Amino acid sequence: MQLSNEEEDYNLSLSKFESMLKTNKVLFFDSEEFEEIILHYLDMGKAALAKKALKLALEQHPKSTGLKLVQVEMLVYDDKLELAEKLLNELYAIEPTNEEIYIQKANICSKRDQHEKAVEMLKIALQYTDDYADVYNLIGMEYLFMDNLEMAKESFIKCLEEDLEDQSALYNVVYCFEFLDQNQEAITYLNKYIDKNPYSEIAWHQLGRLHYGVKEYENAIRAFDYATLIDDEFLGAFMEKAKAYERLKKYAEAIESYSRTIELDDATSYALLRMGKCYEKLGNKVLALKYFNQTVHEDPLLDKGWIAITDFYVRQKNYQKALFYVNKALAIDNQNRLYWKRFATINKQMNFFEEAEFGYRKAVEFGDYGLDTWLFWVDILQFLGEFESAIQTLLQASEYFPEENEVEYRLAGLYFMIGQNTKAKFHLSNALRLNFDNYILLEDLFPVVWTKKMVQNYIAKHKK
Repeated sequence: MQLSNEEEDYNLSLSKFESMLKTNKVLFFDSEEFEEIILHYLDMGKAALAKKALKLALEQHPKSTGLKLVQVEMLVYDDKLELAEKLLNELYAIEPTNEEIYIQKANICSKRDQHEKAVEMLKIALQYTDDYADVYNLIGMEYLFMDNLEMAKESFIKCLEEDLEDQSALYNVVYCFEFLDQNQEAITYLNKYIDKNPYSEIAWHQLGRLHYGVKEYENAIRAFDYATLIDDEFLGAFMEKAKAYERLKKYAEAIESYSRTIELDDATSYALLRMGKCYEKLGNKVLALKYFNQTVHEDPLLDKGWIAITDFYVRQKNYQKALFYVNKALAIDNQNRLYWKRFATINKQMNFFEEAEFGYRKAVEFGDYGLDTWLFWVDILQFLGEFESAIQTLLQASEYFPEENEVEYRLAGLYFMIGQNTKAKFHLSNALRLNFDNYILLEDLFPVVWTKKMVQNYIAKHKK
């Protein structure tokens, strides 16, 4: 690739400066060369070299406004705001129409969290600048700092009107639309932007993301297709397209897009996991398991990978293997209520009731307050003969489900089991009031209680 004359000159200046540092010979550079050298080192994070270059530059060009403005930038970078402000005031007295002075004043105000004042300075800079896009971008950032997303959005739109290719402004304007929950407006804006700049893969990608966000998956795929046509190595667009295909249950197409991401870069555990799930949806169990195994090989600490294998084996009713893999997931995240519920369910299927009880207890402990979890847990406690614990658990559950007949029938049954007939009748009365026809639960769960004449009479009395 051939370099432009400007790039060649720039590289030559840099080489010449670094050679001068090595030989300790003082060579002459014009002020613009020095500015480029200093900014290069700042961009590279080499502050010490930038300062050395600035010192030499000011010795050779003590009256250069451009170099003094670079000095201000470095002072601001080092948080020496008062010195920077003093120097700016001196420069303002000499060149009051230099837009960079106002930009640096704004920079100082921003550092002091005086964002409204920073915007005022930048608006003055607009009167003198030729680079409107840059100033509008800076104004937009100040509004972001103030959480004024509406004004920030307007500023980034103005920036893009001046410079269609400003990618950071494009990302920022979409961010503002999304934050303001204006997804449809963002889609309208991006369609207009694309009319002016049809080969912007970033715009097509963002448009696809927005369509996906409002569940317009066909439109999302169309947008991602354009993004990948413009840039056939746009990994993010292939990944998003695959997700949209999954939503449409087009699993073969999703696999193709996920595969493309793996061709473009090292396989990610996420892509491998999704491919496994797609193959499982297509009924290809062999390839599904292959990709699930590749997922955990790629990232052994990805608990979702181990859970995918767990669920695969649960669906195959191979509970022995499922138990092995759910334990792998719990070893990574032992506070995940969903994993504990799986652990409990698998153990229950294997008739390991004490382990199942432990699993349901942990699931609730970590925030699973679903009715089925409470009931599964209680039924196992009852099976284990732990009637008092079962009652205490149901009383906890009743705080979340105060009018639930399944809770009340179980409380009635358990109180009858331990001989507390008054409490039993109270809860049976509640249960029959809430759902009379569900009294069959007593027969299913408490056959000993069901045969009691007192219970039969009580139910008959409540029968309408």
